[in-house]
Amino acid sequence: MAYDLLLGYEGAFADGLDAKAADDLSMAFVTPYFAKHHGGTGVNIAWSLRLLGGDPLLVSTVGKDGGAYTALIEERGINTGYIEQLDDHMTATAIIGTDNRENQIIFFHPGADAHGSLPDLSQDRDDLSYAIVSPRNQTLMMEMLRWCHEYGVPCLFDPGQQMMAFSDDDLERAVDLCTGVIGNEHEWNLLTERLNTTEGDLLKRVEYIVVTKGDKGLTIYTQDDEINIAGCKAEKVINPTGAGDALRAGLLKGLSSGWSLRDAGRLGAAMGSFVVEIEGTLLETLDEGILEERLKNAYG
Repeated sequence: MAYDLLLGYEGAFADGLDAKAADDLSMAFVTPYFAKHHGGTGVNIAWSLRLLGGDPLLVSTVGKDGGAYTALIEERGINTGYIEQLDDHMTATAIIGTDNRENQIIFFHPGADAHGSLPDLSQDRDDLSYAIVSPRNQTLMMEMLRWCHEYGVPCLFDPGQQMMAFSDDDLERAVDLCTGVIGNEHEWNLLTERLNTTEGDLLKRVEYIVVTKGDKGLTIYTQDDEINIAGCKAEKVINPTGAGDALRAGLLKGLSSGWSLRDAGRLGAAMGSFVVEIEGTLLETLDEGILEERLKNAYG
């Protein structure tokens, strides 16, 4: 759970960066666009899952400014029983700058989450169909992966922007504890470099790998297949922040419903296409008829 501060830059970040001056970097981007929204990978995924008729269980930590946020998602029917509030800290905050090429620079303050703990979920085991361990305190991520492995809960490992916080040894252990790995192209390339591995080698250790590609869709690798799923076209693009989390929600909804990886991935791509059409990361509503029409138009 986090607050998102969204900044929009009208130029391209790359035009202002000089690789030769990287050792002496001091620069500023003027951003005419500014907005503050509720966000965080956990809420983004749970919110979209709820819109799809799922019953998500969110495990997270907020600070002294998180009470109203917790109440908001509880009003949406999301189980908040395992959200921890620490009054000595502020809620995590992400500052996300986006340029005119949809490239992003993100600064993240972990706030209360850096001091959080995991609850005992063992009594809920029989009600859990699938889990995703997305970016937060990396120690808690490892603990959650171990719990899922111990209790036999199928689990996606989603290191995201926390990739650099993991040691190589922890990344190795995380891969061996999960059912599948998900990340964007940059994150996937970074993971393979860190582990000195390839898709083929990693698929000896996990059931599948999901590589998201923005508006170009996603690719799902299994031992037997390479499933390429084209992007689902949005009517307009306002801001890409949160689209990857909506994709994860659609993927999880499909997997927990027993769908094929291909169909689950298609649902994920469609969900992501709705989120890029809004300023924040949380859709107010989801029209199932429009969702079905968009899926049909994209995939037949």
